[in-house]
Amino acid sequence: MTDTALKPRLDHDHVRELLKSMIRIRRFEDRCAEFYTKEKIRGFLHLYDGQEAVATGIIPLLQDADRIVATYREHGHALVRGVPMGGVLAEMFGKAEGCSGGRGGSMHLFSRDHNFYGGNAIVGGGLPMAVGLALGDRMQNTGAVTACFFGEGAVAEGEFHESMNLAALWNLPVLFVCENNGYAMGSALTLTEAETDLTRRAETYGITAEAVDGMDVVAVEAAARRALHTISETGQPVFLECKTYRFRAHSMFDAQLYRSKEEVAEWRAKGPIVRFQTWLEDNGLLHPNDVTAIEADVDAEIAQAIAFAEAGTDEPVADLHRFVVSPDRPAPPPPPAAPDKLRTTTYREAMREAITDAMTRDDRVFLMGEDVGHYGGCYAVSMGLLEKFGPDRIRDTPLSEAGFTGAGIGAAMAGMRPIVEIMTVNFSLLALDQILNTAATMRHMSNNQFGVPVVIRMATGAGKQLAAQHSHSLEGWYAHIPGLRVLAPATVEDARGMLWTALQDPDPVLIFENVMLYNEEGALAENAGAVNIDKAALRRVGDDLTLITYGGSLGKTLIAAQRLNDEHHVTTDVIDLRTLRPLDFDTILHSVQKTRRALIVDEGWRTGSLAAEIGMRLAEDAFFELDAPLARVCSEEVPIPYPQHLEQAAIPNVDRIMHAATQLMKDTT
Repeated sequence: MTDTALKPRLDHDHVRELLKSMIRIRRFEDRCAEFYTKEKIRGFLHLYDGQEAVATGIIPLLQDADRIVATYREHGHALVRGVPMGGVLAEMFGKAEGCSGGRGGSMHLFSRDHNFYGGNAIVGGGLPMAVGLALGDRMQNTGAVTACFFGEGAVAEGEFHESMNLAALWNLPVLFVCENNGYAMGSALTLTEAETDLTRRAETYGITAEAVDGMDVVAVEAAARRALHTISETGQPVFLECKTYRFRAHSMFDAQLYRSKEEVAEWRAKGPIVRFQTWLEDNGLLHPNDVTAIEADVDAEIAQAIAFAEAGTDEPVADLHRFVVSPDRPAPPPPPAAPDKLRTTTYREAMREAITDAMTRDDRVFLMGEDVGHYGGCYAVSMGLLEKFGPDRIRDTPLSEAGFTGAGIGAAMAGMRPIVEIMTVNFSLLALDQILNTAATMRHMSNNQFGVPVVIRMATGAGKQLAAQHSHSLEGWYAHIPGLRVLAPATVEDARGMLWTALQDPDPVLIFENVMLYNEEGALAENAGAVNIDKAALRRVGDDLTLITYGGSLGKTLIAAQRLNDEHHVTTDVIDLRTLRPLDFDTILHSVQKTRRALIVDEGWRTGSLAAEIGMRLAEDAFFELDAPLARVCSEEVPIPYPQHLEQAAIPNVDRIMHAATQLMKDTT
């Protein structure tokens, strides 16, 4: 790119388009503010008033293949990117004709056709996803750039720092655009940040950074041209701080008591539109008639958008559950072939084989997480895979769960098939924002425009004397969240076979591997392959009692079932749930209708447990077919203790299962 190409060409057509773009945003949002007062737009409405030069100066320079991640103040970004104004306004009205089907509203505008990955209501929440989108493009050599817009308030978030570090560490083509409007909601930057020079912060990660007057559209465009040129030449990220100001409150809900009217008036006098228009007229580059024509064109477009939105329809209530998950489900794998040869292996080795097989079969699959490469994984599952597949596909990450989980989400959206390993389930709480607010909601909020086919693996459970902070069984928490598929492989066959099926799923899949299973041995067929993840498994057949369990409690339950048979002549169905969300309730119901008794064994805490959910559903659907009260064995309501005898007393064990089962048989009516 020549020096000339790095400078904006201020001919008549170009300056007219710059001014029209800013006026278009401003006048559109003025009408949005009116509609908010009339309660046609609800929720939060964050207006871009005063910041128009940023989107206008940057977004037209992007290519069609480039991706945009915006903030909750994204109306301007969407309009400049080319998302039809009628679709934007209809979305804000909550109408089915909106750009997100009315499901996202003002803060969540999406458009797959425009590579517009939406606003994000979580401050800084879009940064890791942007890094992941760029990672996916880098790994697929697309040459695309991801532009990520966020406010200065996001700089205080951990996700900002994790994302900057990952982008710099992996040399990813991200244009980070900080729209520094001076206030994070109602807090001035000087009140919340010890270091207010934001470019300095970016530079500490080795990222090229520049601050620019965000009220000067020409300066913004020139800076953006330089930034994109740097990315194209180096493939490395660039940080652009646009110093701007929002003229309106944080949102229409905000009383704006934290700043004076005089301050706002002072900034309005040097706003981007009045400043650029005055300069153009003073220099003879544009005439008042031109401005009148621009305003007339914009007003006509707004009128059409209003008519489109006003004529919009409400999505039928019958469609409420559409697009929680993809309507296009992959066919389940065929039933396992007759085993040609059995061998003994461990759960750990079976999981390693599954990863190896997936990466061999599909170049899009890669593994990322803390210590998965050189260390071989905390539980040695990935030992030796770095040497086999190399550091691009066995990707060690920093200790930044939100950052690398969000990056996995973004990479999946960009066409890759990442396996994200979170070392232990307690660490997943640091990534909960990305799992809950992005992965689980993306398909529904975007009206099926974007899915997140990511697989997230993590170790779970107690039994290794790791005390309270490393012994959680939180898989039931995650099974509470719509939009996720939650798996709990309990056998070497499932450890080997569930992963490939999960990688074919168009939605996020979480796999919980109980820590007590890694060393467990079992028979595995040499020709073992993918297994069905939609169905529970009946591991033992009987007539008197149904035992329902999963994961690390399966082995204990099977031992208890054998003892019940040997000592009490009680025969049992033992159901291995395998999939915690969605539950295969038909298998549970069919068994309980036969045995007329049910005991649920769940390593989660009793209060609010998965066992409670299963029990309630049985009470709803099989109450009159029960011959005894429903029962459950859960972990005690204590943080998991360190001493071995207390730890074993706190979690389900064979004796507790036996006691509950025999008591249940006595309670037969």
